[in-house]
Amino acid sequence: MSVPVSVPVPVPVLQVTLNGSRTAAESAAVPLSPEALVESAVESVEAGATEVLVHPRTPCGRESLSPRVVGPLLAALRAAVPAPVPLVVCATVAAEPDPAARLARIAGWEVLPDRAVVGLSEPGAVELASALAERGVAVDGVLRPVRVGPSPAPEDAAGRPGDHAPDGVSRLPAGLPLTRLLVPLPDAGAPARLSLRLPGSGPDVPLTRLLAARADEVVLYGRDDAAWPVLRWAGRLGAGCRTGVGDVLRLPDGCPAPSNAALVAAAVAHLTAVKAPRARRDPEDPEDQKDPEDQKDPKGTA
Repeated sequence: MSVPVSVPVPVPVLQVTLNGSRTAAESAAVPLSPEALVESAVESVEAGATEVLVHPRTPCGRESLSPRVVGPLLAALRAAVPAPVPLVVCATVAAEPDPAARLARIAGWEVLPDRAVVGLSEPGAVELASALAERGVAVDGVLRPVRVGPSPAPEDAAGRPGDHAPDGVSRLPAGLPLTRLLVPLPDAGAPARLSLRLPGSGPDVPLTRLLAARADEVVLYGRDDAAWPVLRWAGRLGAGCRTGVGDVLRLPDGCPAPSNAALVAAAVAHLTAVKAPRARRDPEDPEDQKDPEDQKDPKGTA
């Protein structure tokens, strides 16, 4: 089975997160078996997804980086999903808490993903990213945001709260062979309150400034109530976006999402509607951040 990418998407990346940390108890739309994941991936690409992110799981549902779990799943996905669509595996502590064991698992992979997600604040992040890069796997680093102020930090890719730092700055460790940043946000206004400390870059870099200069190298996403406002905001900036049941279980109108493909189709519609006439909006201009849709409650009413 093979599908074409037939729906144009007006952003650099629209990634579908097929399962994330979700369980069947949370929604019937969460694909669990390898067969269900493959079917969901195919349908999502048909709907417009340009990348597929998966959290490989054992038959009992535990996240795993074991070659015996990752290899067959990636092989099945690649046989069904067209080659230009990158396959992404989440390689965070949720799948393997021990840094040395994580490296050993990855060293044993016989089927490689195109990209892998690494939690930048997790133990062994530099070594893990380097091992992936040496094997030819592009590294996406999850920046666990901190906020300037008392508001709680959002969850990272593995579903844990973000860290707080006294100066409100998220730091990137040196020596990371990153190709892209994944930034989870609690709401569409969060970038104005977040700065990055890039190795060798000198002063802290506001996320808004990074987005204005290199939005195509950043994927912004939110979970649950933040998912749709963040997606619309990212689309206006020209940044990469993410959707799928791993992040959100409801459509923009508040109805339960029946599938990943339905979420992707809704994301494409939203991104097409909010895409600015000019190539990129100014993330520091309040007028460019206004969106009437963001003022609606989860049910879609004003």
